[in-house]
Amino acid sequence: MKIKLACLLLAASLSALPLALNTGCAVTSGRESAGEYTDDKAITAKAKTALARDSVVKAHQVNVTTFQGVVQLSGFVETQEQKDRATELVRNISGVREVHNDLIVPTGR
Repeated sequence: MKIKLACLLLAASLSALPLALNTGCAVTSGRESAGEYTDDKAITAKAKTALARDSVVKAHQVNVTTFQGVVQLSGFVETQEQKDRATELVRNISGVREVHNDLIVPTGR
């Protein structure tokens, strides 16, 4: 009886093993391919260049991050005009699917 129970437990453990090891696939589901990574780097570079060349936006205060064509702007700007202009500049870059403008305009000045 003990041998049958031990065999049953061993069989159950071994059958559950593939399920436990399968969770590793979920880690890579949100990653991008090498081509997407390269495209995102190019978009980020173009966005930083556009912001640096613009006379309205203070480029050194703006951080640019791109993931799968979605650009996130973060940091601080002095006016709402600068914030709006940054969105406009980045939106016009080829390959940009969406812009998340998280720039902060200080209040109380």
